[in-house]
Amino acid sequence: MHIAFYAPLKSPNHPVPSGDRQMAKLLVAALRLAGHEVDVVSELRSFTPTPDAAERGKIVALAKREVERLLRQWQHGAKPDLWFCYHPYYKAPDLIGTPITTALRLPSVTAEASYSKRRDDSGWAEMQSLVVDAIQQASVNICFTKRDEIGLASQVATARLARMQPFIDASAFLKEPAANDRNRLITVAMMRHGDKLMSYRMLAEALTLLGDRPFKLSIIGDGPAREAVQSMFAHFGEQVEWLGQKRAGEVVDILYRGGTYIWPGTGEAYGLAYLEAQAAGLPVVAQNTAGVPEVVSDGVTGTLTEAGDTQAFADAIATMMDFDEQRSAMGRAARRFVVEERSLEIAARRLDTILREYVADGG
Repeated sequence: MHIAFYAPLKSPNHPVPSGDRQMAKLLVAALRLAGHEVDVVSELRSFTPTPDAAERGKIVALAKREVERLLRQWQHGAKPDLWFCYHPYYKAPDLIGTPITTALRLPSVTAEASYSKRRDDSGWAEMQSLVVDAIQQASVNICFTKRDEIGLASQVATARLARMQPFIDASAFLKEPAANDRNRLITVAMMRHGDKLMSYRMLAEALTLLGDRPFKLSIIGDGPAREAVQSMFAHFGEQVEWLGQKRAGEVVDILYRGGTYIWPGTGEAYGLAYLEAQAAGLPVVAQNTAGVPEVVSDGVTGTLTEAGDTQAFADAIATMMDFDEQRSAMGRAARRFVVEERSLEIAARRLDTILREYVADGG
């Protein structure tokens, strides 16, 4: 099929790295690997941090222009076979897809759409209604986590749903991991306020509980909360290494030198960084919260501790450092898990199966 791909939160071509941009890129790659022609048809970012009417009005006006541009383009040339929207939600609804698919009579698909009824009470009701419209109209809504699937099923009863697992392109991780330093801990995370800052705070508190263990923590990441994050770890001195933002290939090299990947994961949708760490042969220590269990198998590829229990999180890190054989076994299982179950190739086959079942066959 010829697929028109759109990500209202962040285009795969956006200059700022994030998990959303990475998954958008991965979806495009998976669709192309499955044999489909994919065009990223708009760079419009519909995101606003608040439901402010004036700000929303500007976005709506820009969206109307995009609709007009695309309709002109496709009325004078071959139109796509499918509209594919990644991650529409209350702060970034798809303002382009519905008028275009209605005018051109195109089927549509969403991936990682979300809806929360409680947001209606905080000024987002109008934007959420647009998300619901897109979900209801879609031939299928692809959910990456059980939590999202349950949420959509309970709130949008008519939604057609399909599951696939979060995945990465594991081709950068072909090299077999070498024996690595049990005391070297790795974290990869943006530094911004909210859930990320809460995770950094928990991480710093947990490291304080490790006693005199000779850990070395390498942190990859940057962002507007950098000063606040660095102040939390200041008393560790040279035990914490600040690497800043790194290119993808550099991140891979650093992961291969690590011993354990540690990140609490407060509020994580799932966290592709967990999969990348496991592909490099690192076991994970995280919280059993949000979408983290979708990408880490507790007791097999890592340890998931009870949400909010800093002592348990610290104890799990200590166990990884103290019991090298157990840590190494989990690291080997983690690598197998990603390569055999969460690769781009597997995702491409699953995506193609979903499209054939729900779109090509008129499901």
